[in-house]
Amino acid sequence: MLSEQQIENHIKAGKIASEALQYGKSLIKSGTKVIDVLDAVENKIIELGGEMAFPAQISLDQFAAHSCSDLIDETVLAKQVVKLDVGVHIEGQIADNALTVDLSGKYEDLVKASRDALNNALKIVKAGVELREIGKVIEDTIKSYGFEPVRNLSGHGLGLYQIHTNPSIPNFDNGSNVKLKEGDVIAIEPFASTGAGMVKDEGEATIFTLKSHAAVRDPITRKVQDEIKKFKGLPFAKRWLEKKCGTKRTEFALRRLAMTGNLIIHKPLRDVSGGVVSQAEHSVIIGKEVVVFTRY
Repeated sequence: MLSEQQIENHIKAGKIASEALQYGKSLIKSGTKVIDVLDAVENKIIELGGEMAFPAQISLDQFAAHSCSDLIDETVLAKQVVKLDVGVHIEGQIADNALTVDLSGKYEDLVKASRDALNNALKIVKAGVELREIGKVIEDTIKSYGFEPVRNLSGHGLGLYQIHTNPSIPNFDNGSNVKLKEGDVIAIEPFASTGAGMVKDEGEATIFTLKSHAAVRDPITRKVQDEIKKFKGLPFAKRWLEKKCGTKRTEFALRRLAMTGNLIIHKPLRDVSGGVVSQAEHSVIIGKEVVVFTRY
């Protein structure tokens, strides 16, 4: 079970995450650089007293998740479907939330599908609810709009300095009779797709997680690894390291760490058939009362 302090930290993280997400939403306009929005959101989190649980991410159109600018990213927002995903932690207690903005004017129903799926799931979430029931509500809602839930992405538990823990919250009826229990902290994260409803890795990774603290010999990699250790096992952006260590040193060190098995590599995730994807997400504490602590 969570202590009172842990609950307070989650709630504080949730308030910051929610404010940063809405601030980021206000910046999502045609003509704005993606990197400028991400930098502004991350600066807002620090300004409000939080720390990054993972890099702020903007994934466009067919990409569902794990898209994050490096230092030379020149991508400009225009008429895309824009997913903004923001995570904050306070002393390791995490809040995770996301939303979608349609700059194209063509995908209003797609945005509604994931948002309504989230809201409908939140109506039934409580201790004792089977995971398959949550998945069924999400699936039925998204399909009622004529779209497909993304089946190989899911919501997830939120642990101490851990973004993805059990239980995994399905976006379809997967038959799981595992039940939520008091003390669970979860993120519910529906994705709706105009395409296949399955995603695959595609493109260059700019988000990583340090898997092992195994010693490395060369001084460049060792210096970069020392910076990575400051993230306490949470995902980090290549851009963060580039600002401190330079691009060439960062790329060299990341290659070495990947070769030695010390890195988890998070490549962008794209719908396998090229369908456009929307996303919505809130974080929830399951107690005697259910607290949606990113909804403010």
